[in-house]
Amino acid sequence: MRSGRLAAIGAAVLVSAACAAPGGVAGISTLPPAPPMQDVAATGAATGTPDALPSPDVSPTGEGGTEIDAATLKPTPSASPGSPGDVRPPRGDDPVRVPPPRLSRFTYVFPVRGCRVSYARKQLVLPKTTIWAGKGCSYVSPVGGVVHEVSTTDRWRPATDHGTDREGRFVSVLGDDGVRYFGGHLDTVEAGVRPGTRVAAGQVLGRVGDSGDARGQGANLYFSVSWATASRYWWVRRGMVDPWTYLDAWLHGNPTLSPAEQVAAARARVGATPACRTLCASKPVKKKPTPVPTQTAEPDSVTTG
Repeated sequence: MRSGRLAAIGAAVLVSAACAAPGGVAGISTLPPAPPMQDVAATGAATGTPDALPSPDVSPTGEGGTEIDAATLKPTPSASPGSPGDVRPPRGDDPVRVPPPRLSRFTYVFPVRGCRVSYARKQLVLPKTTIWAGKGCSYVSPVGGVVHEVSTTDRWRPATDHGTDREGRFVSVLGDDGVRYFGGHLDTVEAGVRPGTRVAAGQVLGRVGDSGDARGQGANLYFSVSWATASRYWWVRRGMVDPWTYLDAWLHGNPTLSPAEQVAAARARVGATPACRTLCASKPVKKKPTPVPTQTAEPDSVTTG
């Protein structure tokens, strides 16, 4: 009787263990051991486990997929050929040189040709400029016209400093634009250049030198613009209008910029033959005293009482 009761209790315990959740003893798993990872990867497709699902085509280095931004863990867009970020503008054509506007019907040239030059762009004493250039450089006519005055002899003397002689050898041209162009301190005057000779723009009139009161100061061209006058009004030919604006244009900018309008305005303002007001007088000539005869003895024919 006692053994029967023990058998019934044992059977009940076995039934309870089979029906209960697999809690097991603390620290001891009641589940079957999991296979190794390499086995799951190899057998996942066959067993249908989640590890068998295809992984996304993502590579942290961007090779074979989308690059991952380490800061945001989001794909970083990259420029691909043909995308807006990779477009480069095509190389353009060279700039088209547009000629300057024509400001007059005359074409001018710089009065010194074939040499490096420099000149002041401000008025010092007279409205003229000194164009520094090497001795022997060509002085040319700035525009077509007729030779007006020529001096082939250097008559200047420091002792007298006559105003009419200060520019030494010179040639002036009355241009077809009505302006007189004057070039002084020449070393030589070109053969055949005389008053009344027709010349073209750029024609050689003489050679740069240091004649006149430029003697010993370096070769240069005394250049001025004015209007035609008789030779006795020599101070007019020395310059009546600042010339450097026109020199700049003829050398670097617009060869059609003409001084004719400004020269005409200056003539209307001061008159055709204004009085000389600057550096007009010559140096006074010092006369040697005339010796006075003296008498040291009475002549024999003279008697005194």
